[in-house]
Amino acid sequence: MKLESTKIQSFFAISDGISLMNMLCGFISILLAINHNFELSAILMIIAIMFDSVDGWVARKINRNDKLKFGQNIDSLSDAISFGAAPAVFLYTISSTIPHNLSILPAIISLLIVACGVLRLTRYNAIADYIQTHDFIGFPIPGIAIILATFYLSGLFNIYIALILMTIVSLLMISNVTYPKFDNLIIIGISVVLIVLIILPISLILFGINMPALILLIFSLYYLLINLIKIN
Repeated sequence: MKLESTKIQSFFAISDGISLMNMLCGFISILLAINHNFELSAILMIIAIMFDSVDGWVARKINRNDKLKFGQNIDSLSDAISFGAAPAVFLYTISSTIPHNLSILPAIISLLIVACGVLRLTRYNAIADYIQTHDFIGFPIPGIAIILATFYLSGLFNIYIALILMTIVSLLMISNVTYPKFDNLIIIGISVVLIVLIILPISLILFGINMPALILLIFSLYYLLINLIKIN
């Protein structure tokens, strides 16, 4: 490869710009969590998921030729920030109110989120060309962000439940449990509507509960658990 061919514009495509928007949302989410703006931080994680959901679709629509896998790498690196680092920082920062003698737990579980997220993404990249399956192997990493974000936004957030839940999800990310890819157009459509309702400044609160966030949380937990039930 000649030096001239390593210019960034030789690699970059529209779909990579979408992946970068995913990463930027994740990084802004981290900054907001550090500044204790947890609601907006959670919303930014969800917006990052929206960008992550369409970058691959755009790449296919433009018939991108990506022999060097620049797109795959930028997608994984962006996911590591938005769905690994961002949920970890969110969880650690929001855990500042727990008793001092338990303060080590959020740090350990936050590290677990990042470590399992990176392992999950690295395994995916390593086996992508060598295994014949249309399913996800291990719980998909955006799921940890959407579960944590919707749990917080629902109004039912409990830090101890969150710590347990994030531990379970982290370990499932690096498991060999298979999860089907999303191809049910009705479920996808409902999920998109719920995400839009969460993002827009529309108040759909019932008895102090954010109903769109709660429904999306239930969908996510169902997807997380139903596959565990099936393998038994």
